[in-house]
Amino acid sequence: MIQIAINKEELKKIIKEAVKETVEEEKVENFFKSIPFVSNQEMEEINKLYGKPAEKKEPAYSEEMEV
Repeated sequence: MIQIAINKEELKKIIKEAVKETVEEEKVENFFKSIPFVSNQEMEEINKLYGKPAEKKEPAYSEEMEV
């Protein structure tokens, strides 16, 4: 059996990061599950009513910060 020496704070940091990543993955998965399926026919109707979306969207507001 292999033993690894790690201090309590490092272990806490590793666990916290792992939990954070898992929660984020679950949020994304639940978001995509909440989006209803759209058939090809429905998508054609949407495109007729509103037009196809622009290929590239320009940001409405942009700001750079130095951290």
